[in-house]
Amino acid sequence: MRAKPAHLAFAAVLAASPACAAELAGAFGQGRVHVAAAVGSGSAFDQSYLILGVGASYYLLDGLNVGLFVESWTGASPHLTTVTPSLQYVFYQVPTVKPYVGVFYRRTSIEDRADINSDGVRAGVYIQAARNAYIGFGGVYESYLDCNNARTVFKSCSTTYPEVSLTFAF
Repeated sequence: MRAKPAHLAFAAVLAASPACAAELAGAFGQGRVHVAAAVGSGSAFDQSYLILGVGASYYLLDGLNVGLFVESWTGASPHLTTVTPSLQYVFYQVPTVKPYVGVFYRRTSIEDRADINSDGVRAGVYIQAARNAYIGFGGVYESYLDCNNARTVFKSCSTTYPEVSLTFAF
């Protein structure tokens, strides 16, 4: 049986699709790893803290990653450490900026006090800064799961705040 030109064209499109999808996802493609760093400020116990953080995420599918981020709150007492597993989707198909949405769970360990658990959502955009580097600008809503315990540390049972990140793709 002889292939018709339409069949050949359809086969060529099917064969090319995975490569095009991988190229389109680029730094946000399946199997990629991102390493992120963060510097910021926060307040707890009526004191101001310097927050230093580092994390990594792995792309399970194009655009979809699982991550783990660790922060150290320093410069005041007591010392706080947060561990945050997350799930995030990056809309890599959008040209120029790459919007993202995500969810997370956070465990905050406080020196000489009970731990605090929270969960939240985030959204923002990544802007390419270099070939494999992106700057993220976004916002976060976080809700403390045990509000009575959280209110001894923070002023409210939930909070919203901006976030800026720098991520490197490998």
